[in-house]
Amino acid sequence: MTDSIELTKHNAVATVTLNRPEKHNAFDDAVIRQMTEAFENVEHDDSICLMVLASRGKCFSAGADLAWMKRMASYSYDENLCDSRALANMLKTLNNLSKPSIARVQGAAFGGAVGLVSCCDIAIASSKASFCLSEVKIGLIPATISPYVIAAIGSRAARRLFITAERFSAEQALALNLVSEVCEQDQLDARLDELVETIRANSPAAVTAAKRLVNDISGACIDDDLIEDTCKRIAEIRTSSEGQEGLSAFLDKRTPLWVANQPDRSRLT
Repeated sequence: MTDSIELTKHNAVATVTLNRPEKHNAFDDAVIRQMTEAFENVEHDDSICLMVLASRGKCFSAGADLAWMKRMASYSYDENLCDSRALANMLKTLNNLSKPSIARVQGAAFGGAVGLVSCCDIAIASSKASFCLSEVKIGLIPATISPYVIAAIGSRAARRLFITAERFSAEQALALNLVSEVCEQDQLDARLDELVETIRANSPAAVTAAKRLVNDISGACIDDDLIEDTCKRIAEIRTSSEGQEGLSAFLDKRTPLWVANQPDRSRLT
């Protein structure tokens, strides 16, 4: 990709890496475009079954780049609107990936970076990680990230953290469901690899359908139409090629083909 954003692939697992450690992996309009492109590449590459979002250095991401914020301060309303739409599109692209996504959070995640974490399906954090929705400290609000952060932590917690801009720990983030689990720094990659292997043992088509199921059903009214929709979904997956293979493998007590055909299930070399 670029020096700021790296996209690598190993054994069907893509890793998108923020590579601006000297800037605490802060992002600006150029980096936002590059991240959007990386996520779109992952989405459209049929050889990729899973994506990891990571970063280099001590910080996961400091959110918005200071130089970018200085430029935005002189923008007109229409220019700010256009700028905000680009960020919102990047977050939407990440949130709507059909492939499962895992955030690897090794350090501080501030402002918009909390949005990145919230958009991923799973987030694993180091015990040294910390978080802050810091926008109100500088007279702003976490607007574009708010749908994803509120979906992750709930409106009650969001009210407090949006208006206090308190810094909170990885353990607090775990209690809020912002991250899925916390481990020691030196165990972060090992735990990530275990989780990747766990997901890769599952049917790729079913994983995609299960993710879409959550997105479509969450918050929906439980009525006859919804119930019929869920009935159709299970009927479709049962009669699909992977559904048939999975059921046959289970009944025959053998490894399903999507696992047997994998040369190496490790994320790393």
